Amino acid sequence: MDEIIECPSPNFDDRDQAVSIVVLHYTGMEDAASAIARLRDPEARVSCHYLIAEDGQVLRMVPEEKRAWHAGQSYWRGLQGLNAASIGIEIVNPGHEFGYRPFTPQQMDALVPLLADIVERHQVPPANIVGHSDIAPARKQDPGELFDWALLARHRLAVARPTRGLVDPLWTDGGFLLALGERNAQAGVGKINAAVGAAHDIVRAVEPRLPSTRSISTSEDANCLSAGQRVSRRLPPSQMTSRPCGSNVVPLPSPVFSRSNSGWPPGR
Repeated sequence: MDEIIECPSPNFDDRDQAVSIVVLHYTGMEDAASAIARLRDPEARVSCHYLIAEDGQVLRMVPEEKRAWHAGQSYWRGLQGLNAASIGIEIVNPGHEFGYRPFTPQQMDALVPLLADIVERHQVPPANIVGHSDIAPARKQDPGELFDWALLARHRLAVARPTRGLVDPLWTDGGFLLALGERNAQAGVGKINAAVGAAHDIVRAVEPRLPSTRSISTSEDANCLSAGQRVSRRLPPSQMTSRPCGSNVVPLPSPVFSRSNSGWPPGR
């Protein structure tokens, strides 16, 4: 890391808490000069402790023992208003509004030793190295998806970002549609179960008034059925006939689904 250049900002006040958090930002402006000018403008009332230019040069804008104004309304692990407990590092990048792009290798090479020094002196745990989007997710998205958290994690300067076993429906349209489909499917199953339950109630109510399905309508059919049962016990299967005996036997209807139907098997 090159020598730190002093570039003081008037936008700070006294701390009332010890440093326990480091917040990483991108500048989100068209260029470094615009960002530095704003961070030093008294009317803007924003600042940071350090700024890292695209060539890796580090500027110190507010002393660490003072409270810079970078976090705004924020929350992390039981703390609110994190300016008082944090050190803010701005990394020059146009951000999502002006053409978000990967951070340069020089910036990351400068960030690692700067962050390691801060962590050692203030005993900041890896879980408290956070992005602005972590502490103010409703209104901020920096440093963004292109920031190399894995590099910091390899140096034990941040918690590694999970990469497996996660499904976040807000990340992709496909994930959102999948979650929506599962929700609708669950609702559909509930409706089907309700309909089946209602059908069962109707059957139970009507069944006592229906004739028995085992009754035989004529004596001829009864005799035929009895004779057939007696013969079937004596004849081998090869000599048994499937011809109905009795003029009043009604053949069963064909099944609704058969292999001859174009709809069978399902899915073809």
